[in-house]
Amino acid sequence: MIVPFDKLSPEALRGLIEEFITRPGTDTGYTKGILDDNVEMVMKQLKLGDVLVVYDEKTQTANIVPKQRVKSL
Repeated sequence: MIVPFDKLSPEALRGLIEEFITRPGTDTGYTKGILDDNVEMVMKQLKLGDVLVVYDEKTQTANIVPKQRVKSL
């Protein structure tokens, strides 16, 4: 299920973005910079609609994924 990012509290959204950026074992491409800069980059992508927040009811987890990947799910 797609979750409009602006429906999340600012704290929840920032926590999700930070977890996404710093997630071990994944190559998000964001980890090379300063955390605040990376958070701002993901926020910009969310506002542009390039990435979306998705919630998996089965695993009860949220993730940030590219818009193109959501269309293929």
